[in-house]
Formats: sequence, C-alpha cells, structure tokens
Amino acid sequence: MREIRISLAVIVILLMSLGIVMIYSSSGVYALHELGDKTHFLFRHLLFLCIGFFLTWAVMAMDYRDLRKIAKPLLFLSFILLVLVLIPHVGKASYGARRWFKIGPINFQPSEFAKMAMLIYAADFLTRKHSKIAHFKEGFLPLIMVMGAMCLLIVKQPDLGNSVLIASIVMIMLFVAGARLRHVGSLCLLAVPALWFLVASAPYRMRRIVAFLDPWQDSQGVGFQLTQSQIALGNGGIFGVGLGQSVQKLFYLPAAHTDFILSIIGEELGLMGTLAVVILFIAFIWQGARIAKRATDPFGYFLCIGIVSMLGLQAVVNIGVSIGAFPTKGLPLPFVSYGGSALIFNMMAVGLMLNISRREEE
Repeated sequence: MREIRISLAVIVILLMSLGIVMIYSSSGVYALHELGDKTHFLFRHLLFLCIGFFLTWAVMAMDYRDLRKIAKPLLFLSFILLVLVLIPHVGKASYGARRWFKIGPINFQPSEFAKMAMLIYAADFLTRKHSKIAHFKEGFLPLIMVMGAMCLLIVKQPDLGNSVLIASIVMIMLFVAGARLRHVGSLCLLAVPALWFLVASAPYRMRRIVAFLDPWQDSQGVGFQLTQSQIALGNGGIFGVGLGQSVQKLFYLPAAHTDFILSIIGEELGLMGTLAVVILFIAFIWQGARIAKRATDPFGYFLCIGIVSMLGLQAVVNIGVSIGAFPTKGLPLPFVSYGGSALIFNMMAVGLMLNISRREEE
C-alpha cells in the first residue's frame, strides 16, 4: 500500500504544480489589467494551497473511522450552511448566484463542504445498512431523500452542476453497495424530466445547451466561450505555442484560469500537455480504485469509492466542457484550476484516501 500512497501523492503534486504555473500564465495579464497586480491570483492560490496542505495533514493525522461518529452532525451543519447562504446579506451574491460566504479575503463555498459531508454520511449509511441496500424503503429511499433535499438547496443558489455531481456520486456509491439496478435506473429515468424542467425554466441554461449543440452558429454571442476554448486548443497543435505565449488568455477566453484552464494548457503546451493531464487523472483514478479494492473496512471502502467518483467525475466534466463534449458547467479541474473551497476540500479528500490506505496497512 505504501507504493500506492507515494504514487498517488506524486500524481496530485504534479497536477498542483502544473496548476500553479498555468494559473500564473493564464491570469497574469487579466489580473494586471483589472487589479493592477499580475500575481494577484497566483498568491491567493498559493494561500489556498497552504491552507489545504495544513488541513490535509490534519486529516491524515486522525483516524478516518472517527468520522463515522460525526457523520450526521456534519450533514446537519452542511444543511444549515446551505440555508444560510441563500439569505440576502448573509450569503454573497455574484453574477446572479448566491453561493458563497465572504470571510475576510476568502470566499467560502458551502456546497463544497456539503459535498464532503454527503459523501461521509453516505459511506456511513451504506456501512450501517449494507444488508438492506437492496430493499427500496429501508436501504435505498432514505439516502435518496437526504440527497434530494441537499440537491434542492444547491439548485436554489442556483448551482445545477454541483447538484448533479452530488447525485451522481451517491448513485455510484449505492450501485457499488448492491442497490438493485431497477431502483437506480428508475430514479435516473425520473430525474430526466426534472433536469429538463430546470434547464428549460432558466434561459441561461437553455442558451448553454444551444451553444453546446452548435457554438459556431453564434460565435460572438452565446457560443463565444466554447468557440474561444476550441480556438485555443486548435492553436496549440501538437506541442503548443510555448509557455506564456497564449493569445486566447488576452481577454478572449473568459474564466481562463478557472473553468477553462485546460484550454490554455492545450494552447501553450499543445496536445502533449493536455494528454499528460488526462493520463495523470487516469492514473489517479486507477490508484484510488486500488486503495478501495484493498480496503477491508466497509466505511473506508465506500468513502474511497465516493472520493474517486467525485474527483474523477469533476475531471471528466471539466475536460469534456473544454473540448465541447459537454454543455458548459462551472466545475473546476481538480488540483489545477484556480479556486479556494474546491481546491481545499479536494486536497482533504485525497488526505482521506491516504489515511485509509495507511490504516489498512497498519
């Protein structure tokens, strides 16, 4: 197990190192023009990394099995935070969404905390109810109701992307735990009209779907972000235009250092750079799955499955959005994109996996 932990840590450190370089490269000009300091986002990202390393160390120092004792309190706290963030003058509003608490210079996103709390609660629930997971009323429905309540609060922010992500993680965990395929399949079918209603009822979501289907039809309007992303990837060719030489980051591609950082990687480092990122994430998922496979403690097993699913799905969606395979979603590329709450909780999630691996070895 030790070699798995080392390889997992090396993979994450490589991704974070690439993130540091590319965040500075993609945000420097924008930060200088808008804020007068080209290192603004770089220094903030380094601060988030320091906080993340401290909390990851704290997570690794504890016994992860103690989380079972506080699984319900963590879930309850996450619901309180999700309600509070919706209250005007309590939650911070930005671009029509109310998703953050402003704590000094740092914005805290409670949906990221809720994601981890839901994952820990689901792992504890599946451990306790493992023999009843195949029963709809006793093993399947209770967890789905808790998940549904959380997703509704996050949709109210509005944040459909994280809602779908949390639902997907829980469904994967239920399926792996032995839930009946007809229960999982029926719920997925029932979710389709609900998703369509949420998309159709919000004009900006419909515009994203239209842009996804044919971004070049309105390349200067609704399809602007996707077309600029594809231009960036196309400009990069095989080996890229060179580190720091991106043209699309010069006020062409919005969110260049956050949701679309892979496009700048593709432009500056080319196909080889993007393939390296994809290979690193494949290796991460593989090593995480190896830890889960070797876990003898059911709670550690389900927790590891949830973490691998969470980070793997985020990576797949972000990469898919960048290349135009999925509609635009506000999910960052784990460990690479600029961001506070997401980066810190993702690092803590990796710390939990390393903790599970070490305890199993002991």
